[in-house]
Amino acid sequence: MDTGRNHEATRLQAAGSEDSNPTDPEAAETRHAVESIEQPAKADGSLSSRVGHTLQTDEAASSVPAKQEMAESGPENTPPSAPEAIQKPEAVETIEQPADAVELPSLSVDHERRMDEAASSAAVKSVSPKKPQSFLGEQPLPIVETAPLVLRYRTRRDLLLFGAGAVVAVAGAGLLLPQATLGRLGVRRKINPRGKEWLLNKAVRIDDDVAEALYSQNRTVPTYPKSQITPIKNNYNGATPDPSYISGWNVTLEGLDSGLSVRLDIRKLMNRFPIHEQITRFVCVEGWSAVAWWAGLRFDDLLHAYPPISQAKWARVESSVNLDNSGNLDPYFVSIDLTTARHPQTLLVTHHNGQPLMVEHGAPLRLLVPVKLGLKNVKAITRITYSAEEPKDYWTQYGYSSYDGI
Repeated sequence: MDTGRNHEATRLQAAGSEDSNPTDPEAAETRHAVESIEQPAKADGSLSSRVGHTLQTDEAASSVPAKQEMAESGPENTPPSAPEAIQKPEAVETIEQPADAVELPSLSVDHERRMDEAASSAAVKSVSPKKPQSFLGEQPLPIVETAPLVLRYRTRRDLLLFGAGAVVAVAGAGLLLPQATLGRLGVRRKINPRGKEWLLNKAVRIDDDVAEALYSQNRTVPTYPKSQITPIKNNYNGATPDPSYISGWNVTLEGLDSGLSVRLDIRKLMNRFPIHEQITRFVCVEGWSAVAWWAGLRFDDLLHAYPPISQAKWARVESSVNLDNSGNLDPYFVSIDLTTARHPQTLLVTHHNGQPLMVEHGAPLRLLVPVKLGLKNVKAITRITYSAEEPKDYWTQYGYSSYDGI
């Protein structure tokens, strides 16, 4: 009997080494278990056979849920093949022990317990990982913690500022009411009309204050290609002058650092200074605009060639040939700060659409300031005077702003 068991164990080991398939460790383990149990059953009787059949059935039944759990857990949680290779010889060695009627049931229990532990460990590992949150998904709001004392201080401060602003707004609006209305409201003190005018002017010219605050020589208006040029209409302040003035035209420069007055005709200007071209939008205070192609010398070049007095901050640009609607002489003049005059896009224009200026557009020389409204763009300039104080402007006497920035 012992000799037969040794012979069978030797044959079992040889068969295991020949039939093992490294690519399918589970199939090899099942075949070794079946063959090793069938051999003792032939020698010892039906009890071994029944136990072997029970062991084989339990292994087959327990292997199905284990495979299902590992398949559900995904490739990330599948146990590696190394532990299975280690577990296989343990099962073979256990069954190779003497298959007595008393020992086999205990071996079956031990094997079942190991299979249950393996299944439970696989179930624990099969927990699916937390999915990463999508980049476009809704992100949780950040938690901002503020000390209660700081929060109360900020809330109280904001309330006081809002209240003060509301009081000032109501008081300012109240000052603009007619005196009779103020009397009915119990306000007996008369409000100075000049104060009302000053307040109204400040309210109307708030856009000029903003434009002046935002002004920078590095800030330029957009330029356009020639395909976007649009017609620009003749918008003389009055009647269009007769072209006869062009033959004796010249521009006079006054307030120069040299103390002299200089007269320049159009030939001297064009021969001495380089000509620059630009296509910009001309914006009229009446609400219309046009994209126009201009060419001329830079105002800044003229300032360098004929420097104004050292304290000069303003220039008065005048046209003595301007006419009113009846055809009478009506000199037109505007004030322009020298900072704007030195802007790289401020030109003294000599050409329009590649041709010398026509009378309708201010021949032979006109001012072009793209960062100002059109009423600042004087046609047919005849005099430029520099000064330290802001000079009068044609439209300020009618309530217009003197800055007119855009």
